[in-house]
Amino acid sequence: MSQTAKQSLPAGMLAAAGIVFGDIGTSPLYTLKECLSILPDGSVSTTAVMGFLSLIFWALTLIVTLKYVCFVMRADHDGEGGILTLMSLARRNVSPKIGHIIVLAGLTGGAFFYGDGIITPAISVLSAIEGMEVVSPHLGKYVVPLAVVILTLLFIIQKHGTEKVSKVFGPVMFIWFASIGLLGIRGIALNPTVLHALNPSYALTFLLTHETLAFAALGMVVLAVTGAEALYADMGHLGKAPIRMAWLVIAMPALVLNYFGQGALVIADAQAVNNPFFNLAPGWGQIPLIVLSTLATVIAAQSVITGVYTLTHQAIRQGFLPPMRIVFTSHTESGQIYIPVVNWLLFVTVTVIVLAFRQSSALSSAYGIVVTGTMVITACLAGVVALRNWKWPLPLAVIFLLCMLTIDVPLFAANLMKLLSGGWVPVLMALTMMGLMLIWSTERNRLIRKLNNDPDSLQALVKSLETNPPSRVPGTAIFLARKEFEIPQALLHNLKHNRVLHQRVVLLNIRTTDTPRVHNQQRITITQLSPSFWQVTAAYGWREVPSMAEVLHLCGLEGFGCTVNEASFFTSHDTLVMKKRRGLARVKGVIFHFCQRNALRAHEQFNIPPNRVIELGGQREF
Repeated sequence: MSQTAKQSLPAGMLAAAGIVFGDIGTSPLYTLKECLSILPDGSVSTTAVMGFLSLIFWALTLIVTLKYVCFVMRADHDGEGGILTLMSLARRNVSPKIGHIIVLAGLTGGAFFYGDGIITPAISVLSAIEGMEVVSPHLGKYVVPLAVVILTLLFIIQKHGTEKVSKVFGPVMFIWFASIGLLGIRGIALNPTVLHALNPSYALTFLLTHETLAFAALGMVVLAVTGAEALYADMGHLGKAPIRMAWLVIAMPALVLNYFGQGALVIADAQAVNNPFFNLAPGWGQIPLIVLSTLATVIAAQSVITGVYTLTHQAIRQGFLPPMRIVFTSHTESGQIYIPVVNWLLFVTVTVIVLAFRQSSALSSAYGIVVTGTMVITACLAGVVALRNWKWPLPLAVIFLLCMLTIDVPLFAANLMKLLSGGWVPVLMALTMMGLMLIWSTERNRLIRKLNNDPDSLQALVKSLETNPPSRVPGTAIFLARKEFEIPQALLHNLKHNRVLHQRVVLLNIRTTDTPRVHNQQRITITQLSPSFWQVTAAYGWREVPSMAEVLHLCGLEGFGCTVNEASFFTSHDTLVMKKRRGLARVKGVIFHFCQRNALRAHEQFNIPPNRVIELGGQREF
């Protein structure tokens, strides 16, 4: 767990306000406005407003508080959360066939997050800057250019890291929640009877009396809970208690007050329906509110960008994406990373979306499908964890799952109606990432299986080399191997072409475990195969970054002394030649070949000095 999680509870709650609740915390900017926009002109009645308020309140209560805070956040893996963590937990204690289905579900959930990642920065920043139109309609023409400028600056500063500015995220978001809560109280004072909408009967009555709009209403109400997944995903940074307390004490009360304040304002003044959030503020407070809203939405966008980096890092470590260059922007916080390729692809995509949709109201149609899709997958995986890991009785686990799906499935189905009106954008992004992860992992595993050899072959080779050794030279040679007790391809190439061996030969396998972290005491395993051959296995969790200097330091503590600058590292890098393929198989082959050609080499992944690396290889068909 990061240092943030070690802070006191109040400090942790403040940090959670800035890191976790940016997305869901800025939803009042557009949620009620978009909900009321589906009503026919002139039909914004008190009944409709009360119905939407009740739906929003119970969505926050049942989905965020009950589902995520009370149940899903229990499914931690050494303190870590997130969809890939849940996938890792759920695939334990199940058959291989069920395990494959769980992996597919987890990857789908991860791909959905990428789809969410291209929408959230765009809709958040646009909705904040659109407040200028409340001050003066003539300022509307500056909304899109200003949004593009803000997003451009946000993506440019990513390479410098956000460690320093992130320290103000918590205080800024605390001011944000305090402000929207006070504005909500100001609105509720106009019509305190809106508090009656806390009664779920208003939600049910609205859905039953507006049958033609019921599905569309659910599709808009889900805007209030976008970002709920962050409560679970960010547990590893902050811990459960600060996130739970920050939600119950800071975020949810402020959100409920603001939504009900907006509702009271619309009931009192129907003209306020065009932008009820900014109309809550008095005239003198609208410009400061626009500034504060912009800061809050930038923080929300930053949280999503950081989440995309983290998800990509986890997917790389678990073998679902090709190795990419990862820059650590903080010496103290392991979660502060920057992935250049992801950053600029995200920037281009988000900018195109802003220029194409131009309004937050247009983007709201694109929002929701991937969010609710992730919720459905989370519910299913949590049900498996409850049954297999927590050992719940089958009837209880089924009831638990059905209760969650009773809420999630209708919301997902309602959002499918948005597919043709913009929802296809994040879905296309999700399908693209899903395809990339499946192609990379399946083609890579197929290639590795082809290269695998019998452990007995290694023993026979070592015995042969000890009996009839080639020329030996002083020093230590470290050959990187994909698996334990297999013959590294680089060793075979070296014997074939150089016909020489060092005095000490180390076969090093760096493996990724299914846990987030591995304690240093369990990291290194050393097996002596012969007087001059050793097998070293270094285990790293999928949250960690392997370091060759650390591996050799730990080997030294075990009595096997060697430093990075003393050893020669042999790696293999084969040039792949694709066999004749047709149709979809050829497309998959071309994509895999491109990814493999541009992936980081082994010495780049493990921070080995280039002048200590000898790379050997040849051509290999796949």
